[in-house]
Amino acid sequence: MHGELKIISGSSSPKLAEAICEHLGTKASPVLRERFSDGEIRIEIGENVRGDDVFVVQPTCSPVNFHLMELCLMLDALKRASASRVTAVVPYFGYARQDRKVVPRAPISAKLVADLLSTAGMQRLVTIDLHAGQIQGFFNCPVDNLFAAPVLIEQLRDRDDDFVIISPDAGGVERARAYAKRLGATLAIVDKRRDAPNQAKAMHIIGDVKGKVAVVIDDMIDTAGTMCAAANVIMENGAKDVMACATHPVLSGPACQRLEESAFSEVVVTDTIPLGEKQDQCSKLKVRSVASLLAKAINNVHTESSVSVLFV
Repeated sequence: MHGELKIISGSSSPKLAEAICEHLGTKASPVLRERFSDGEIRIEIGENVRGDDVFVVQPTCSPVNFHLMELCLMLDALKRASASRVTAVVPYFGYARQDRKVVPRAPISAKLVADLLSTAGMQRLVTIDLHAGQIQGFFNCPVDNLFAAPVLIEQLRDRDDDFVIISPDAGGVERARAYAKRLGATLAIVDKRRDAPNQAKAMHIIGDVKGKVAVVIDDMIDTAGTMCAAANVIMENGAKDVMACATHPVLSGPACQRLEESAFSEVVVTDTIPLGEKQDQCSKLKVRSVASLLAKAINNVHTESSVSVLFV
C-alpha cells in the first residue's frame, strides 16, 4: 500500500476533478497555478505529499500544448516532493491521433508525449478511450485505458428502439461491435474516403439501416465532418432516426454549427473535455459524466484492487 490518497487538479477541467473528489469523499489538494509575464507556467503544490499516493487530473485538451506542459510541471513537482506514487489521470490524451508515421520525415508525436510524461515523473496512467489501444505500448509504466461505453450506453438503454450501431469508418468497427453486442443491436459501417486532414466524404452504408434508429459511434468528434457526412448518408438509406455517441467532444472549428445543422437528433458525449460555451452553441449535445468511472478507477488503483472489473 502507498500512502494517503490525494487528488491534484490541473486547470483544464477543475469541475471534473471536483466531481471525482465528491465520489471519493475527499477534496482536491491545493495547488498554485500562475503564469509569469512572459507566459511561463509556475506550479507549486500547496501541501505536503511526501509518501502519498497522488493522482493528477488533467485532460490535455485545447490549448493542448499549455495543458500538457502544465501536467508535466505538476508531475515533476510531485516527484521532487517525494510522493510515493504519481498517477496521471488524463481522460483525453492529446496527440493520440499521431501514433505512427504516415508520411516520411514526420514525428510519432504520441510516443514523444508518452516519453515526456514518464520523464516528468508519471508512474502510472489512467485514461479513457485512447484513439488506438496500441498507444499503451508507448509507455513503460502501467496504463489503465478505461472505456466510456458503460456511461454512453446508459443514455441508449433509456429508449425502447430498434437500434443499429454504425461505425463511421473501418477503423472504428471493433468499438461499434462492442456497443452492438451490449445493446443486442445490429452493426453497419459507413464507407468513406478522406480527401485531406480533418475532411472526409461518406460514400455508402455497408449493412441495413432501413426503419431503424441509427447510432453513430466514435471515440471523438473533432470538426464533425465525418459524423455529419455519415448522418446524411444514413438518413438517405432509410433510417428512422440518427444519433451520435462519442467519448471526446473536441469540437474544433465549425463542429458545433455542423452538428446543429446536421441530421442528428441527439449527440451524446462525455465530459472528458469541458464543453464550456460550446454546449450553448449546439442544442443537440447531451453530456454524460465520467467522474464516477474515474473515481472507481482511482479507488481501485489506490487500494490495489482490480481495475479490469470496470471494463465490462
